[in-house]
Amino acid sequence: MTERELTPRAAAILARLAVDADWTRSGLDEAFARLIPAKATRLADRVMNLYPSPPFDEASIFVLLRDLPFLAEPSVSSDRPTHFGGKPWRFEVPRYETTGDLARSLDLTISEIEWFADLEGRLRSAPYPLQHYRSARLDKRQGIRLLEVPKPRLREIQRKILRRILDRIPPHPAAHGFRKARSPRTFALPHSGRAVVVSMDLRRFFPSIGFDRVVAIFEAVGYPGTVAAHLAALCTTVTPAVELIGMDRPTASRLRATHLPQGAPTSPALANLVARQLDIRASGLARSVGAHYTRYADDLAFSAAADLDVDRLLWLMSQIAYDEGFAVHPGKTRVGRAHQRQQLTGLVVNSSPAVPREEYDNLRALLNNCIRAGVSGQNRRGADDFRAHVYGRIARIGETNETRRTKLLNMAARVDWPTPVFEPRNSGSRTAHTPATEEDR
Repeated sequence: MTERELTPRAAAILARLAVDADWTRSGLDEAFARLIPAKATRLADRVMNLYPSPPFDEASIFVLLRDLPFLAEPSVSSDRPTHFGGKPWRFEVPRYETTGDLARSLDLTISEIEWFADLEGRLRSAPYPLQHYRSARLDKRQGIRLLEVPKPRLREIQRKILRRILDRIPPHPAAHGFRKARSPRTFALPHSGRAVVVSMDLRRFFPSIGFDRVVAIFEAVGYPGTVAAHLAALCTTVTPAVELIGMDRPTASRLRATHLPQGAPTSPALANLVARQLDIRASGLARSVGAHYTRYADDLAFSAAADLDVDRLLWLMSQIAYDEGFAVHPGKTRVGRAHQRQQLTGLVVNSSPAVPREEYDNLRALLNNCIRAGVSGQNRRGADDFRAHVYGRIARIGETNETRRTKLLNMAARVDWPTPVFEPRNSGSRTAHTPATEEDR
């Protein structure tokens, strides 16, 4: 068999072997030899010549192998778009060759981009008005979650990076969190009606992703090292020491280093891309044991037939996570059998993904109280916008059950919601013509 004789089925099998292999000549040679030992070396050479950098998913490798007969060998004079360093660009992203190019694209001066990137760490011990993030603590059953939200100007810079660059780089197909047309329902759907459902949780997901791993993402796209470093610095932070008081030592240690801030618009997309190799290996593990695999942010899910060796799966996945720079939270691993409630991201998946009945009943009772006794006194959790809070809960339930959604919306329409009160700007508020202060920057 040669590349000119690859059938679609053979191309699919070879793509599946290659996606878990090292993207080197020897790595591909070893992978291809499992199917075509006599031609593996020749095929590995051809693939590496055409695609020196690994494709982002199995589908791309399949297309490459399928189309090999129609692809000419690259020549030294190839006009494939590269920057002055000779590295090929990947995906339709803006091509910033220098920090000046990046600064102009973001409507910043060089000094401003240096200020926001803070590569030298000068602002780590600066007073609060000079810092780029506002912090908020959320109490959890097991510790504290720190939200680090960028101030307005940095947040707008990050949104530009998200729209122009990160949104154009596809994550692994197994990733369902923070993606258009994906949701907790699509994450849970492949595991519906399975005999065994295993859920795992990655501990300190965002803080465990450091500066170097983010730089590697931007360099893989094609950005020169200096530009990649500035992009990564604009999307990462170091938590001030005062915010670490009361934190457990491992969490404080991670936050003390440069990391993805939970609360920045770029963090979810970057986390998905950093976790791509984890997804590749987890998907390969799932295929090897006849299981399905999906991930929603830091939640991992596997499902399989009743004869699944759960202990082996858990051990192997823990090793994969460790190799990829993550850690599995042992206290949040759950194994659900068919006779038990199988739950993923709050959805019961024994038959089809659905919000638990008690959550629906509780919301019906709340709406009934609002109709009978009025909204006053029902906002026991102190939501800032109680009406929006209620409609958000309806949307969550309605995503998996249209009948329940309709019933709840009809009830909500009968509630006498109070008219929102908008407070006027005080005289000290900054207008559109007032220069930005360091607080805003």
